[in-house]
Amino acid sequence: MEQLVEQMKVVLADTVTFYQKTHQFHWNVEGPDFFQYHQLFQKIYEEVYGAVDKIGEQIRALDAYAPFGHGRLAELTSIMDAPVNPPALVMARSLMMDNEKVLASLMEAYRLAERYNEIGLSNFIQDRYDAHKHHQYLLRATLKGQEQ
Repeated sequence: MEQLVEQMKVVLADTVTFYQKTHQFHWNVEGPDFFQYHQLFQKIYEEVYGAVDKIGEQIRALDAYAPFGHGRLAELTSIMDAPVNPPALVMARSLMMDNEKVLASLMEAYRLAERYNEIGLSNFIQDRYDAHKHHQYLLRATLKGQEQ
C-alpha cells in the first residue's frame, strides 16, 4: 500500500506543477494567436486546478499526509519549470510533453490502486486520466501542422 501512497504523492506533485506551468503560460503568452492560446491554457488550467484538492483528499483517505510546499513538490515531480516567456508554440509543445508525464504517473497510480483493490480510487484516477487525455487531444490538435 505504501507504493500506492507514494505514487499518489507523485500524481499530486505532477498535477500541481502542471497547473502552475499552464497558468504561467496563460498569463504570459504573446503573439498573433494570443487569444487562441490564452483561452486554451485557461481551459486546461481551470480543469486541472479543480482536481488538486480532490487528489490531496484521496491521499488523506489512504491515511497518509499530502505533500505540500514548492520544495517537496519539486522533489516528487519530473515536470521542469518553464523558460521565461517562450513562443506560444513552444509553450503548447512543452505542456503536451508535460501532460504525457501526468498521464504516465496516473497510469502507474491506477495499476497500483487496482493491485490493492482500491476501487473508488481506481475510478477517480480513471476520471483524471480521461481529463488529461482530453488535454492531450487539445494540445496535439493545436500543434498539428505547426513548425518550430
